[in-house]
Amino acid sequence: MDSKTSNFSFTIIAIILGVVIYKQFDFDTFKFRNTPLAIVYILAFLFSLFILLKNKQKSE
Repeated sequence: MDSKTSNFSFTIIAIILGVVIYKQFDFDTFKFRNTPLAIVYILAFLFSLFILLKNKQKSE
């Protein structure tokens, strides 16, 4: 997979996971509705951000 395709893919993944994490969070109690699933979402979100930043640094 070339760099532009992977950047686009991981950007879409990061956006989707960010929205899902936001929707799962209950601002009244400051807790996630489904904590184990939220942990998986957060880990995947952080991994996708890591890949995006790594590819950006590589291209500069």
